[in-house]
Amino acid sequence: MSARSEQAGVDRGLDDRRWTVAEQVAAATRRRFPADVLAVAVHGPLAHGDDDGGGDREVGMLVVTYRPGTGPAPATRRVDGVLVDLTVAAADDYLGQARVLSPLWPLTADRYVTTRALHDPTGWLPTLRDEHLGRLARARPAEFSTAARQAWYRGSAAHARAARLAEWYETDQALLMLGEARLAAATVTGLLSRTYFRDPGDAVRRTGLAGADMTEVGLVLARQAEELTARGRPVDGTVDELLTG
Repeated sequence: MSARSEQAGVDRGLDDRRWTVAEQVAAATRRRFPADVLAVAVHGPLAHGDDDGGGDREVGMLVVTYRPGTGPAPATRRVDGVLVDLTVAAADDYLGQARVLSPLWPLTADRYVTTRALHDPTGWLPTLRDEHLGRLARARPAEFSTAARQAWYRGSAAHARAARLAEWYETDQALLMLGEARLAAATVTGLLSRTYFRDPGDAVRRTGLAGADMTEVGLVLARQAEELTARGRPVDGTVDELLTG
């Protein structure tokens, strides 16, 4: 057997183990909270059907309950070597979240749009997807611009902080802040183009910001500031504008 075939077998085994753990979590949740659980699903790579078997890929799971404060507690924990990130939310609350167009929308939309049911007898998960897509269809361009402007402020502040830390030779901290600036700039791009991403790594990769240095990120932020100005409101304003929103 070739090395590639052996690795493919290992990856399939890890992928199968992720599904096994996800199914065990779903079964245990339904068994322990039979009157509370409306739906159980996975999101992320497993939901997309292209999990690469990488050892660092967590299993993102969603437990939807009929009422707030019921079901298991949200948790993140390794189970049989697989990292599980368990989100628990009441149905109405989660639908409400799916209708919000926030500055982090490019990083959160995928979990509303792409889920894979492990338990959904009433067909609630398609409703979640439709609610989110319906909200996007109703969104005005100004809403995306407003959210992008908020994301830009975070990116600009992180970039300025990174530059100052670099001047002070605080290299590790500067790199952390530069990473935050890259991600914020990527979300600005996503908001301005109405594009959502699967995760932060996907965001910086698809926007060409993965590995971008201080100067390159600064140029991206400058171009984004120009585009936001062209959309009707500059990133810099007056005290009166601050107080009136």
